[in-house]
Amino acid sequence: MKTLIVLILSFGIFLSYQVKAANDLAADDIHKADFKWFQFNIYKGTNNKLPFGKQKDTFVEMEFGGRSGILDYYGFVDVFDALDSHDSDNHNGDNLFLKIAPRFSLDAMTGEKLAVGPFKEWYISTLAFIGDRALFQQFLGLGTDVEIPWFGKVGANLMARYVRENFGADNERKWDGYLLATNWFKPFYTFANSNTLVYQGYFQYTFAANKISDSTDRSDNSIEWYNGFYWHSQRYAAGYALKYYKDMALLKDKGFAGDTSGIGHYLVATYKF
Repeated sequence: MKTLIVLILSFGIFLSYQVKAANDLAADDIHKADFKWFQFNIYKGTNNKLPFGKQKDTFVEMEFGGRSGILDYYGFVDVFDALDSHDSDNHNGDNLFLKIAPRFSLDAMTGEKLAVGPFKEWYISTLAFIGDRALFQQFLGLGTDVEIPWFGKVGANLMARYVRENFGADNERKWDGYLLATNWFKPFYTFANSNTLVYQGYFQYTFAANKISDSTDRSDNSIEWYNGFYWHSQRYAAGYALKYYKDMALLKDKGFAGDTSGIGHYLVATYKF
């Protein structure tokens, strides 16, 4: 109940300050830092710990993000088994996965600088995970951009999890657990031609998810930690990523879903628009 009250109050703040922002801030102020980006990635994944033996696949990803006034946004669409290969663990299986993560700046909506120490900007954070068949999770909470030594700006969000669809599990249509999510993009070496080497990735910790009654093979927490090391030019990027999984998708390792914990690997190639 406390979670629902916090969520309702957050939405109330969002709606009231949206009106204030429109009245108090000139358009050229709220949009002066706008930007956007869009790219296609192709991934070759091996030894990944996705449930039910989804260890390897070559897939295409359309990825995008940017900032427009009060809105900070990020998202991607994955298309699995891009080569229509019998060697893919997704062959004749699910085809699509969507992640969309809009955040609404409280600083921009109020017209005030709300920075406190290393916490530079505050947001109402939202997130949705949508799978090909019967998977739909939504998240709502608070976010911030925090300045961390060496890393620079890191996005951080703490959100409550609402399970809209979960393959028929009995936590559907319930608030079930929380998500702590961070992301970063840190250039650490620049060549003479301005190309860069970058450490980029994300960390997601889902916890306190305990609304499924049949919990024998289910975990109340899980971790995904993506560590990517990329070369970037103006139009292209290429890299390798190591991803750590712990009870992926809240399914216990070695249970009915198979291997869901351990280390997976990606090779990635990117074209930027």
